[in-house]
Amino acid sequence: MDDARLLFDKTTKPNIFLWTAIISGCIRNGLCEQALALYRQMQEQGIEPDSFIFSSVVKACADLSVLNEGIDVHDDIVRLGFESDIVVSTALVAMYAKCGVLELAREVFDKMSKRNLVSWSAMIAGYSQKGYAREALKLFNGMRMQGFEPDLVIMVSVLPAFSSLSDLQKGKCIHGYVIRSGFESDFAVSTTLIDMYSKSGSVGFARQLFDKMCKGNAGLWNAMITGYTQNGYANEALELFNEMQVECVEPDLVTMVSIVPVCANLSSMQLGKWIHGYIIVSGFELDVMLGTALIDMYAKCGSVDSALQLFATMSQRNVVSWNAMIAGYAQNGHANEALALFNEMQLQNLKPDSITMVNTVPACAFLSALQQGKRMHGYIIRSNFDSDIVVCNSLIDMYAKCGTLEFARQLFDNMYERTVVSWNTMIGGYGMHGYGEDALALFAKMDQEGMKPDRVTFISVLSACSHAGLVNDGWQCFTHMVEDCSIAPTMEHYACMVDLLGRSGLLQEAYDFIQKMPFKPNAVVWGSLLGACKIHGNIFLGEYAMNCILELVPENASHYVLLSNIYAEAGRWDVVAKLRNIMKVKGLKKSPGCSWIEVNNKVHSFFATEGESESIL
Repeated sequence: MDDARLLFDKTTKPNIFLWTAIISGCIRNGLCEQALALYRQMQEQGIEPDSFIFSSVVKACADLSVLNEGIDVHDDIVRLGFESDIVVSTALVAMYAKCGVLELAREVFDKMSKRNLVSWSAMIAGYSQKGYAREALKLFNGMRMQGFEPDLVIMVSVLPAFSSLSDLQKGKCIHGYVIRSGFESDFAVSTTLIDMYSKSGSVGFARQLFDKMCKGNAGLWNAMITGYTQNGYANEALELFNEMQVECVEPDLVTMVSIVPVCANLSSMQLGKWIHGYIIVSGFELDVMLGTALIDMYAKCGSVDSALQLFATMSQRNVVSWNAMIAGYAQNGHANEALALFNEMQLQNLKPDSITMVNTVPACAFLSALQQGKRMHGYIIRSNFDSDIVVCNSLIDMYAKCGTLEFARQLFDNMYERTVVSWNTMIGGYGMHGYGEDALALFAKMDQEGMKPDRVTFISVLSACSHAGLVNDGWQCFTHMVEDCSIAPTMEHYACMVDLLGRSGLLQEAYDFIQKMPFKPNAVVWGSLLGACKIHGNIFLGEYAMNCILELVPENASHYVLLSNIYAEAGRWDVVAKLRNIMKVKGLKKSPGCSWIEVNNKVHSFFATEGESESIL
């Protein structure tokens, strides 16, 4: 390319053909900035571009994602009357779509008097890649109605839209079309179909398709491993990874990014370290994507120090990397460090995104740092993240946990759109502060507005009834869940009911309820009964609950403390001493209670056995 440019620069008066050759050559070699500079130079010399140059220059703008430059070129195209050229218009559609301005892309597309498959493909791909699945499918159907049959490129573009919809029925229809059109043997199409079935929760269909294919392509293995991982089949994903190596298919970077989360799903630090070692020994470059996956894995396995060590050694970090580390801190109860890292992120001139806020706001909730939470809310508004449903849900949760339910409800009422998580969060907020009637009223409103409750909804409502002592309402809710909503109670639901009955003094009913459970109760269920025995001073039932707990989790100090408090209130100090001695022999220590107070925009922590800590914000 250097020789071609040198020869071009020596030409005194290059004609339109030479300009076309040099500009298109620059673009083919990835020198898009040079191509745009040459385009302006050509105009300065009074040479008008033709359709070939325009289509090439527009592609350069797309590759560089320079929207303003692209708009200027579009103006030149209109001025010189080339907007009716199908190749130029298609290039404009692709450019605007790649720059994320789908409105302008669609405007150009709709004005085209003639379209070919490439034109349709550019617009469909634009919608699909930006997450507008329904628009992509609507356009796909419109294309077929106008007599255009999709080619392989369009199928690869439209299939991800079916994946994002998670609509199994529509997915099967498009799969049938793929088979009839003879595209099923294509690796890209089959890989996308596997992804589509996996995202629809139909891992069995995905595996059937995978087993039919020639397995020499790593992309197919990656899609199937990812499908297993996303649907919670961690062991199957690990087995497939091992089988992949047996079949002599070399794992690539995507394979490793797909298999790392398996370790987190299994909560296996040992496996995680083995995979990390495999990555190093195999010579994989620890790029941003793989490094971030490992940080997330270590954090979810509870090793925040390992996650931080890896984060600190990464040569390149993007917003996703920072988000993973902030989330790791927040999820492991290190709220102070999460907020400090958020501040450091901004000092590094890295702009947080909506995911950053979703990870950081819960840290304010954990510390009950209302003023810090309000500052976060202000930042969210200034950054236009307040329309994001997930961000709003995290703010509602933060305000509720900080005790300002009026702010939480105001946010909830002002949401343009609510998900079941929004309702669950607000109901849970009322419940944790003992406003059972308000929680039930909101639950009734949820039903009136046609929002279908899920398992978490009923956990929130039952917990609210428990804290407010609403036994009859709790029973009605439990019955409604089973009989009307066809939701099978989980261990959490049974624990809530035991807590509800126990707090209200119905200890025998709580015990009988446990005995009727369809599966063996866990330590949480027995712990709820033990807590109720402490409230009402029932030593006999408390001892029984404690024995059941010891069979399940013998090393939990809090249960020993709870039982000893029951004996202490009954004046049985000899038994209290015995229990304390058992704890001492076993080396069990209850974590000291901790409180936080926010003074002058700084959060201070206090421990039951210690003095004031350093300020953390």
